[in-house]
Amino acid sequence: MIPVILSGGSGSRLWPLSRSAYPKQFLPLCSGYSLVQDTVLRLADSVANEPPIFVTANDQRFLLADQVQALGIDNADIILEPARRNTAPAIALACLDACERAPDAIVLVLPSDHHIENKAAYQSVLATAREAAQAGKLVTFGVVPNKPETGYGYIKAATGGDQGWYPMAAFVEKPDLETAQQYLDAGDYYWNSGMFAFRAGVYLQELERLNPAMYQAVKTAWDGRAEDLDFIRVGEEAFAGCPEDSIDYAVMEKTDKAVVIPLDSGWSDVGSWQSLWEVQAKDECNNVLVGDVVAQDTHNTMVHANSRMVACLGVKDLAIVETTDAVLVADINQVQKVKDIVKLIEGSGRSEHEFHREVHRPWGRFDSVDGGDRYQVKRITVKPGARLSTQLHHHRAEHWVVVRGTAKVRRGEDSILLTENQSVYIPLGEVHFLENPGKIPLEIIEIQTGAYLGEDDIIRLNDQYGRSSTE
Repeated sequence: MIPVILSGGSGSRLWPLSRSAYPKQFLPLCSGYSLVQDTVLRLADSVANEPPIFVTANDQRFLLADQVQALGIDNADIILEPARRNTAPAIALACLDACERAPDAIVLVLPSDHHIENKAAYQSVLATAREAAQAGKLVTFGVVPNKPETGYGYIKAATGGDQGWYPMAAFVEKPDLETAQQYLDAGDYYWNSGMFAFRAGVYLQELERLNPAMYQAVKTAWDGRAEDLDFIRVGEEAFAGCPEDSIDYAVMEKTDKAVVIPLDSGWSDVGSWQSLWEVQAKDECNNVLVGDVVAQDTHNTMVHANSRMVACLGVKDLAIVETTDAVLVADINQVQKVKDIVKLIEGSGRSEHEFHREVHRPWGRFDSVDGGDRYQVKRITVKPGARLSTQLHHHRAEHWVVVRGTAKVRRGEDSILLTENQSVYIPLGEVHFLENPGKIPLEIIEIQTGAYLGEDDIIRLNDQYGRSSTE
């Protein structure tokens, strides 16, 4: 059973911690590992023990590769979607890859941003799902509801589940509260988890039968694939022309092979600050307090402090999330609407919807610690053995001061080796690059001066990571 992990989402409802350039699946929200790493780790000792296949967006490829490598996994496939076309095409790409490994491969399709409390119950259900998949079924996992939830779609199960799975009667859209209560009382409705299991070949056959245009576009894109470093790039033009649809609408609602398996394992999609509050340990006042938090007369509140102390007095039912460049204060019962705030920020021309103050790059990261008219100060960290692109700037000069480690600098025709407390000046227009030849992270302070200091004033002449000039 091959895990297929879909990891290209944006997670805007967990803003400001989740940003489009560093979304929630890469954050350690429920443990010391990120959500995507937890997704992999909970499969240990399960039937889904083959090297995983990841499907992700192009602009998240280095984040994903770093986190997969941190787990010691060096045999995973990472497929890059040239455009977002929803889950049905993404899963089809993974199934084509799985069939390359083995014609009768079974895949387990998992979103990368879920939390599961009961690992043993989860693994037991996976074993049942494998049996159903071996029998030619297209399995979806239905979470046993514990409340009338209006934020999830539902799956209605038909009778006849003697083997541990039930024929699927219908997918149901997100209901109002009264209807959700009726579903809960009926006992044969389950939350739609977005998790699936089936033979890769069976899914592709059903997709070709039910949506031939989508199948052909994905197949053409896959046939035009090429390897790029640790990634698989599929044909961009063919995939861009692929119809956009979810697996629910494109296949599961139309096939006669769909079955549902009940899942009762403490599942959450960690889709909002409220759902994150629900799955975490609480204090005597029903608060979840993360980071440097001082709370008095505070109840039913989620506080997430990342860079400074947050003090709360006389409040209740709030989500308070602090980062270095933004603070969210919201009624915890209204946090499903955080994505509306994100849209307002994006529409205003600001960048806080996309980037944190600290920005990650394949070579390391930088933190914009200060800035003003015609100057900007960054703290840059370069991983051992990593190198920034060979580049130049038309509008700014740079001054680098090494505070930790060793730096190899190319400035024009000069090659310079710098150690702690040494510095170098890069004039405007000078071709240059920075490299860490050492065994420990290199940290430098970069002082930029000039008329324009935007990230798009980087003219890349050579880049070992294959990035375009706009990345």
